Amino acid sequence: MKNFIAGVVITLLALAAGAYVSVVNGWIPANADDKPGALETWAAHSSLRATLKREMPTTAVPIALNNENLIKGIHIYAANCAVCHGASDAKASNVATGLFQHAPQLAGDGVTDDPEGKIYWFVKHGVRLTGMPAFSGALSEEQIWQVVLFLKHMDELPAPVQKVWKSIPSAKS
Repeated sequence: MKNFIAGVVITLLALAAGAYVSVVNGWIPANADDKPGALETWAAHSSLRATLKREMPTTAVPIALNNENLIKGIHIYAANCAVCHGASDAKASNVATGLFQHAPQLAGDGVTDDPEGKIYWFVKHGVRLTGMPAFSGALSEEQIWQVVLFLKHMDELPAPVQKVWKSIPSAKS
């Protein structure tokens, strides 16, 4: 039994040493224009799913769904998000095209089917190693929820709100 345990410990140490050597010698790609490996992809997705399950709010949106909050959400989105996630035409900017992970163009790859709590978590906390910043230090809770309301309802905006959304210039223009 002692030899078995020693073998397991030695194997784990060898794997850890191999991983360390791979990282410090740059054998694991760090460039944004290279696809991640299967292990990196699995680890990132698994961690994100578990974090969301544990941390995303499940309570009701604390602000009213009305034109004023939707329009404020559009303006906040235009100032902070559109460069990566696009305007109403869903055309990726040069910044978005160069990101890895590629930022979804939300007018086409929307989040309207996601729970509000999940959208809130992404906006507030960002996503590590993707280019998605955390806005918790830059936006107030109310502003974050205004963006959430806009994103959740962007495919069913009332006409006056839709007009504001369509007026946001594309970064590809």
